[in-house]
Amino acid sequence: MTSFDTSPQLNVWRALLALGVVFVMLATTGWTAMHSHRADTPLQASLSKWEHGRIGGHQLPDPDASPQRLARFFASLTAAQRTRLAHRYPLAVGNMNGASVTVRYAANRIALTRWEAVERERTHDPRLSADGQEQAGRLMHRFAALADPARQILAFDPDGTGRVAEVQGDLDTAERVSVVVPGVDTDILSFEKTSHRYSATAGMAQALYTAERAASPATRTAVIAWADYTAPSGLGIDAATAMRAEDGAVRLNALVRALPGRSTVALVCHSYGSVLCGVAAHALPSRVTDIAVAGSPGMNVESAAGLRTRARVWAMRDAADWIEDVPYVEVGGLGHGADPVSDAFGSRVMSAKGAAGHAGYFTPGTDSLRNFAEVGVGAYASVRCAHTDGDCRAGFSGTAGASRA
Repeated sequence: MTSFDTSPQLNVWRALLALGVVFVMLATTGWTAMHSHRADTPLQASLSKWEHGRIGGHQLPDPDASPQRLARFFASLTAAQRTRLAHRYPLAVGNMNGASVTVRYAANRIALTRWEAVERERTHDPRLSADGQEQAGRLMHRFAALADPARQILAFDPDGTGRVAEVQGDLDTAERVSVVVPGVDTDILSFEKTSHRYSATAGMAQALYTAERAASPATRTAVIAWADYTAPSGLGIDAATAMRAEDGAVRLNALVRALPGRSTVALVCHSYGSVLCGVAAHALPSRVTDIAVAGSPGMNVESAAGLRTRARVWAMRDAADWIEDVPYVEVGGLGHGADPVSDAFGSRVMSAKGAAGHAGYFTPGTDSLRNFAEVGVGAYASVRCAHTDGDCRAGFSGTAGASRA
């Protein structure tokens, strides 16, 4: 009698392989080519207008110029000229690495207000279905909330499911910056939630900023809720491959390289966000001193050494996190490599006590959030390790502001 392995891991892996076959069929029948030919997105249209614009009798610089070149350009303008550019090209300026954060906040507030008006009109558009009008209403309210003058929106793109990044704290004066990189099903509507607040990107960043302030009140910190990439939707083929991560890694790298000042940076990466951070790791600048992952399906490598980064690599997983049952392998582009909390991987494994599953790592009062905050402020000797021998703190002494190992 033949015996069949029906373990959850094998069933997940078979599902991934089946999805891979479907993707290949779609690609070879021209589906991907058909969808690549589309009109300019709103952001692309704004950038195109910028490329043909002028101010003070001079042509505007290439929007793809280095952040340093763009920073010098914006610094050379009067306040009135910067305001004029923000009003003329709000999406271009609001997403332009090199523009000052103050200018980007203002430009994105303008863009959000304009797109709120667009969605308000769509709520009464007779050409839309009832569901379409309801979706427009949800977007209208979200854009209105993000446009609040008290909020600091560093990036905004209304295309597709939307992208957004928000800053907690003062990015210009921060000594240490943490970037929260979320996982699947992240878009502009899921960016923040009323219920399960700390499972959404905005809530994660707010909780982390509060925890960092408590961990080291004297340290000037800022936290970026970075939902500025197109995340996989659900647990389909996009989540099983690194395609979305590869695109996102380029954007993450551009963000980090354009941050103002000389702050050090810690990446705090949840779920599929850890795949993105793993893909980005080798190209990150030296100001990124730490990469901390939670609930990771893998970082697209077989070991921490394979990340080819000088940054410290930290990992955690709650005992009740379902991600543990995902196969930690990579075959033919499916899967994300080794388990970051395994002994063989070589990361510093932190405690996640209290997280209570895959979505609970940023809940106040948990070891997981406290550890993220300690890493964020550089209090490495205060990190609580997953193992009683305290091996994750090897090389550190004191309780705050430890130097790089």
